[in-house]
Amino acid sequence: MMEGRVVAAHGRQYLVELADGTLLPCFTRGKRSDVACGDRVDILRSSDDQGVIEAIQPRTSLLYRSNDTKQKLIAANVDQLVIVVATEPAFSDDLITRALLAAESEEIEPLIVLNKCDLTDKLPAARERLAMFARLGYRIVELSALEHAEDLRPELYGVTSVLVGQSGMGKSTLVNALVPEANAATREISQALDSGKHTTTHATLYHLDADSELIDSPGLQEFGLGHLDRQEIEYAFREFRAYLGQCRFRDCRHNQEPDCALIAAVNAGEIDEKRFGAYHRIVGTQRNG
Repeated sequence: MMEGRVVAAHGRQYLVELADGTLLPCFTRGKRSDVACGDRVDILRSSDDQGVIEAIQPRTSLLYRSNDTKQKLIAANVDQLVIVVATEPAFSDDLITRALLAAESEEIEPLIVLNKCDLTDKLPAARERLAMFARLGYRIVELSALEHAEDLRPELYGVTSVLVGQSGMGKSTLVNALVPEANAATREISQALDSGKHTTTHATLYHLDADSELIDSPGLQEFGLGHLDRQEIEYAFREFRAYLGQCRFRDCRHNQEPDCALIAAVNAGEIDEKRFGAYHRIVGTQRNG
């Protein structure tokens, strides 16, 4: 039995980095797989150039999205979630909110990156849309991946970060600027897994330096939170926490109930109405909400 780190996940195929730096293509037993990029795993070598993942070691975190029918693992054992948006094309406030909730639920530190800041005519509107998140204490870094990607590097030092974002936000440009060998690594992974074009269909872990790692994930258009119940979603809204448990009714849904602490906070201007509206939209779509 050997130990390794999953550095690429593509369907039920995985590339595992061994202690000596060797990359070994691996599979899981059975049809269902719960392995994610970033996982530390126990493997058995089944041949000179292939292995079988026998067990997943305990995780410090797991970032994933889900709906009523399936879940999509994004990355495991990450410390920081980097949400990439841009001045153009337009980004989704709902996707940012949902990604932040997923991070909060796993105690992963979130960071929002506003890319394409060289498009100065689009910058004020983008800043205004992100102001709501800034007021809540979420860190925001502004940059242009084409010119100043290095501005992000200090935020990545000493941790394992995972990048998420909608297609078109410049995530790939950012990765290629921070990891010059990324394209070569992708080709090597494709060859090892014999999976052809999979830059948009798999997650990959890159070593930035001895202490820092960056996981790139496929572009996404939605971020389902079907695995979280209503109480977990409430708590993931960080500005709600001071008021939870103060409503008259223990099972208060913060809708029209009398003496609701959250509604009172909204009316007092202590909770943003847009965020409160986002909460109700999200719990309204939950199968367990």
